[in-house]
Amino acid sequence: MIGLRASAASDDFPEPMAGGPRLTFGMIVLNGEPFVRYALDALYPHAHEIIVVEGAAPAAAAVATPQGHSTDATLATLRAYKRERDPRAKLTIVTAEDEGHPNGFWPGEKHEQSAAFAKRANGDYLWQVDVDEFYRPEDIEAVRSMLAREPSISQVAFKQVTFWGAPQYLADGIYLRMGAGIYHRLFKWGSGYRYVNHRPPTVIDAIGRDLRTIRFVDGNVLAARGIILYHYSLLFPKQVIEKTRYYGAAPWAAQPQAETWTRSAYLKLERPYRVHNVEAYPSWLERFEGAHPPAVTQMWQDVVAGRLGIERRPTDDVEQLLRSRSYRAGRLVLKAIAILASSRSGRMAMRVLRSARRRTRALQSAFRQACKGPAPS
Repeated sequence: MIGLRASAASDDFPEPMAGGPRLTFGMIVLNGEPFVRYALDALYPHAHEIIVVEGAAPAAAAVATPQGHSTDATLATLRAYKRERDPRAKLTIVTAEDEGHPNGFWPGEKHEQSAAFAKRANGDYLWQVDVDEFYRPEDIEAVRSMLAREPSISQVAFKQVTFWGAPQYLADGIYLRMGAGIYHRLFKWGSGYRYVNHRPPTVIDAIGRDLRTIRFVDGNVLAARGIILYHYSLLFPKQVIEKTRYYGAAPWAAQPQAETWTRSAYLKLERPYRVHNVEAYPSWLERFEGAHPPAVTQMWQDVVAGRLGIERRPTDDVEQLLRSRSYRAGRLVLKAIAILASSRSGRMAMRVLRSARRRTRALQSAFRQACKGPAPS
């Protein structure tokens, strides 16, 4: 962790657009290093407030301390930021102990954590963000301007781009192109509004209406304007190892082979068409040629310089793969399949295929059990 400055001058964090809607950023985090400080710096100039909920759900116990907290410096960094780098008192840190859970673990599966930041929000909009999700500063202000011009907007989604192994590589695939790459992140907020579900993120208004059904802005619309969510979810080996250990244990994820995927597809790149962690669907790597949000550029410079003590994934194998003509040809075929799969008929066919796979696995399991015979008495 880079040492935080002893203090931060208010000029370092100018106030957001005068008269614009107030943005509350809500974040859940466990083992968020090295992103934490950079994520907060990126949000601070635009925020009315930032509410960070730290700690583990029970399924994440394998990557948490016995007290339910991050095993890295996440909590210490948050507290140092609050103490040394929060001149306008925008940051609120919430742990399970603050909500009456003395063992430090959050009950349930992240819904309670999302509800914890939501119930403290007093901005005009609630913007959910993960610690590894970033936006360009001008895009945040463009969204704020859109909300100011069109106050009837109730919910906004963003198209995300997943970065893999280093900022110059992205992972894409059929799963993401079928709709999973659109993240519901920004919600109108006011008296009586409630955050009712984490998967998918769902907010209802004071009379019980799902905000998605009122005036929804689709992520593809914003992407056409160049506004996207930069998602660094597969950037560092540490991050991916911990993430997939959690996914392997979480019932909702249904990814019992997640750690095997990490070893074979991420750390070794033995499965170049299964590079996204939702491995049931084909995926691929591409080179990213664009610019990154300034906070990420600074973080990567600090990583490369060795100032953060974070291990990077070697990239020689990625470069070799991207130079391969056969890999590029295979990628083109998969992109064509993705176009079909994302159509209405294609989505129906994929649902039928997934259902057939589930039935096949169930029959195979039943057959194996039957072959074992009764247990000896």
